Amino acid sequence: MKKLISVLLFSVTCGTAIAGDVIANPALDLGAGDLKDVFLGEKQMAGGVKLVPVDNSSQQDSFLAAVVGMDAAKYQGMWTKKAFRDGVNAPAVKGSDSEVVSFVKATPGAVGYVGSAPAGVKVLRKY
Repeated sequence: MKKLISVLLFSVTCGTAIAGDVIANPALDLGAGDLKDVFLGEKQMAGGVKLVPVDNSSQQDSFLAAVVGMDAAKYQGMWTKKAFRDGVNAPAVKGSDSEVVSFVKATPGAVGYVGSAPAGVKVLRKY
């Protein structure tokens, strides 16, 4: 929580906004309240469709703080444990907004996050 407050204060004092959009394939029916569970591997299906979360390395720190409520080290540690314990793989990591958008548009069940959502994807939540 202290880190999030520090980031927000830095953002306000520097005049920049740290925000983005969580996006999904247009055919996916998923609520904003499910996003944390999707990225923690707790929710893997929605409306009969297998969910395919994808991380964005350029937006990951702000997304994890705002939506998942943890930092990158804790997130990676959680996924390492989950992989050994449950056999569930961590979300794939894309390097840019454009890579995430392309993946989400082309993949049924895909959910990702970007700095700003373009046309052709469903915005599930702003963060």
